Amino acid sequence: MTLSVTQGSATAKRFLALLLPIALLSTPLPLLAQPSSNSVDSDLPLEEIQTFAEVFERIKRAYVEDVDDRTLLRNAMRGMLSELDPHSAYLDKEEYQSLRESTEGEFGGIGIEVGMENGQLMVITPIDDTPASRAGLMSRDIIISIDGTPTKGMSLQEAVTLMRGDPDTTIDISVLRAGEESPREFTLTREIIRSESVKHELLETGYGYLRIGQFQSRTPEQARQALERMAREQPLDGLVLDLRNNPGGVLQAAVGVADLFLDDGLIVYTEGRIPDNELSFSASADTPAGDVPLVVLINSGSASAAEIVAGALQDQRRGIIMGTDSFGKGSVQQIMPLGNGEGLKLTTALYYTPEGRSIQAQGIEPDVDVVRGRLEVAESRRETREADLEGHLSAQQAPRDREETSPRLRDDYQLSEALNLLKALNVVDRRRD
Repeated sequence: MTLSVTQGSATAKRFLALLLPIALLSTPLPLLAQPSSNSVDSDLPLEEIQTFAEVFERIKRAYVEDVDDRTLLRNAMRGMLSELDPHSAYLDKEEYQSLRESTEGEFGGIGIEVGMENGQLMVITPIDDTPASRAGLMSRDIIISIDGTPTKGMSLQEAVTLMRGDPDTTIDISVLRAGEESPREFTLTREIIRSESVKHELLETGYGYLRIGQFQSRTPEQARQALERMAREQPLDGLVLDLRNNPGGVLQAAVGVADLFLDDGLIVYTEGRIPDNELSFSASADTPAGDVPLVVLINSGSASAAEIVAGALQDQRRGIIMGTDSFGKGSVQQIMPLGNGEGLKLTTALYYTPEGRSIQAQGIEPDVDVVRGRLEVAESRRETREADLEGHLSAQQAPRDREETSPRLRDDYQLSEALNLLKALNVVDRRRD
């Protein structure tokens, strides 16, 4: 195949001169015997390269504004990655640094995890105790504008850059929620986002609550310490592991948390095109909460590493998964630094649960469906009881003090149902004994 340049374009000729050595290197040498099917795949598509050069030249000559070569080439690289999947991206120096700040757990912003779905900027989940969560943003909200700039056609990294900023500055975002015709308008004040990954408390005596907001490097150790604190006075009769609106995080942290409840067996494995991306993680015998009855709460904001934990515990029959279907982000991204201080975020593998289920675009289906709701106490329905009757007989012993329960239970229907399920499981176990 030969290369030719139409219209004698100097820019296109120069561009092709740079690409031609690459094309020649990829062309099979006559002295090397190669299967015909592989030789076709190894050739660069020279016609497409020529077309690319022609498009490059037409933009240079005819676009309404002057565009330098560097900008066009960087845009081309962005396009190559953005068309692969919603999570792969080309990162310039500012974006690369911003991503590093996010992984270190501190940055200026509104506290929201976002992704792209069908070309739309979508909320994966708001992070706990941030402007986004306090304002009421929800998983799967579609962000249609940021400070008046439409997000249609905007890359994921461009949107993240717009939402990041100095603390105490405001940002206006317009959100379209499923089932609603008119967008909702939010004005948020940016803060330094320091995400605490683990919270815990006793819901009632003997019943613990472990909330993991996202998976950071220290999350397994923090979760272990929380379990030890809750069981300090007496062994736990049950535990609720809350992974709702958990956007994921560090893979090894998810493995470490699952290992707190499993004493053997596979936790997760990955498959990619190259051997380095094929990994497998199994549980160890050191399991501080191996026999505690467990209910795991998930919802549509539970993504990535959170789905790894839920999937492992479900496949190993270690706990009951309750809530609604999870998000379905089962792909692995690697951050690859480039020599110029920029980087790539590239999808390199997919996650699989111990039973071989792909999380990608499937998510984890709960064992017990419980939709989001709120408990309401009907104060007006005050019924007459024996103690209200005039002249009633008194008890022969002092009445028992009513047990203190967590305020969370009044406002969280799913959590209340999880606690009820744990109590029911204990009743069944006692009857079996």
